[in-house]
Amino acid sequence: MFHFEAYLMTTANMSVNSVDYVGNSRYVFNIKGNDYRLIAVISFNAQKVHVHFIGTHAKYDKINDIKNS
Repeated sequence: MFHFEAYLMTTANMSVNSVDYVGNSRYVFNIKGNDYRLIAVISFNAQKVHVHFIGTHAKYDKINDIKNS
């Protein structure tokens, strides 16, 4: 049996510096030495990932409500 959640988190941690859960099914990935950020909604039950934001750390800092972005 394929376990999407374990695969995704293992793969994500191998490719990026860190992944933080910020609530409301949203995860923030720090990429390239924290120069870039990616916000994604991850539905482990449905095995889907929806990317909400990809950009520089400076642009990420301007987001007011990450949990609902």
